[in-house]
Amino acid sequence: MARTISRRRFMRNTAIGAVGLTFGPGLLRSWAQEPKTLKLLQWSHFVPSYDTWFNQYCQSWGARNNVKVIVDRISLSDLKSTFAAEVVAGKGHDLVEFISPPSDFEPSVLDLTDVNQEARKRFGEQVAVATKSSYNPFTKKFYGFCHGWTIDPGNYRKSLWEKAGMPEGPRSWDDLLTNGARILKEQGVQAGIGLSQELDSNMAGRGLLWSFDTSIQDAQENVVLDNPKTVEAVKYMADLYRQALTPEVFSWNPASNNQLLLAGRASYILNSISAYRSAQQDVPEIAKDVFFTPALKGPRGTAWVSEHVIYVSVVPKFAREPELAKQFLLDLCANYDQAMWASKLYNTPAYFQTKIPGGDRGYTGLADAKTLRDQFGAWFGNDPFALPGETAGKLKPLQNAEQWSTNVGHPGPANPAIGEIFGTFVIPNMFATVAQGRQSAEDSVKDAATQCRRIFAKWRELKLVVGKG
Repeated sequence: MARTISRRRFMRNTAIGAVGLTFGPGLLRSWAQEPKTLKLLQWSHFVPSYDTWFNQYCQSWGARNNVKVIVDRISLSDLKSTFAAEVVAGKGHDLVEFISPPSDFEPSVLDLTDVNQEARKRFGEQVAVATKSSYNPFTKKFYGFCHGWTIDPGNYRKSLWEKAGMPEGPRSWDDLLTNGARILKEQGVQAGIGLSQELDSNMAGRGLLWSFDTSIQDAQENVVLDNPKTVEAVKYMADLYRQALTPEVFSWNPASNNQLLLAGRASYILNSISAYRSAQQDVPEIAKDVFFTPALKGPRGTAWVSEHVIYVSVVPKFAREPELAKQFLLDLCANYDQAMWASKLYNTPAYFQTKIPGGDRGYTGLADAKTLRDQFGAWFGNDPFALPGETAGKLKPLQNAEQWSTNVGHPGPANPAIGEIFGTFVIPNMFATVAQGRQSAEDSVKDAATQCRRIFAKWRELKLVVGKG
């Protein structure tokens, strides 16, 4: 079975993939007498039932295709550094899945235009957030393949917000500041927005910038961060920290806001539904009090969030079985109804027009659903995983999430420069230094913009980013 291993132990294994999930050969398809081997590098899913299903799926897929499938799982925080080490070594896995755009690895991975074109033929148009997170419009290459993404709504405690006079939760960032501060003062429960070097803080900071009508780059991939609206957003975050948050947000990891919600110590977090699913299992009384909001509006009515997770798989140039890796990705998309179900709706498909195969699919769904779009609408309209006695229709506010979710490079693509900025936490650091009183908003924005321009210049020299600087 699959095992989660530390990066140190993982790197000690010179035969990469020796520790993992191995499945025997099948008989239905054979390229040779002995089965081929496909090596996958994965992170541990935030909804454990997905990993259980994925293990079984790999076993079944391997049996059908006469392939020995090896799955190695490592800590999410070690994923990029481990793959970087494999790139240097020139050996490792055939297929690596990231949860943020790995665009800065474009020089080291295969162009997956062929598999993306084939997916479009089979499954229809890909959602825009997926394409912008896996395609470089300047080089005209798909550095990755995106099979799905995760919605990032607001999770709020209805009982707390009812006492603050807003039973439907906050609808704007101003609501979050004003009433979040009131809830902390009167009810002793803080809001939960991270200001740390981790995934959720990265996502939250970008959503705040976009909703304040600013961004790292423009649509033409020019750095535009240094402007008065960014300063306005940074000052807002400092006010939010001082009035509605606590110092622990400076040392958060990707699980911290989930843990805060489950402990009953958060009035609002910006997170996927995984926190809610965990609460359903561990603290049902909290789960029944958790409801959802779409993207919060900024001071001029703009509302955007970053997708919480974007599943972008890459095939390294050193991969020994690139064609098998591509086939695996296409077959995974064809069975994405099962992936959605196994993840308890955490996984949202990149191809909504995918047709659902007939027969028993192993879940309770819409009887006459023809496509993933049909099934998505039905499941989010009436959550099949709701607890007995829970309010019906909790997930309905997320049915139109495509309209307010975007990629980390918005309004441009997630190019290699954006990938490096994301991976080096420039944006969370920009907010944190001001919230901690170590820098003025103006100086922090200037410093962050300087870092961004330097990173963009490097990637322009490598002919991987457009724009004039």
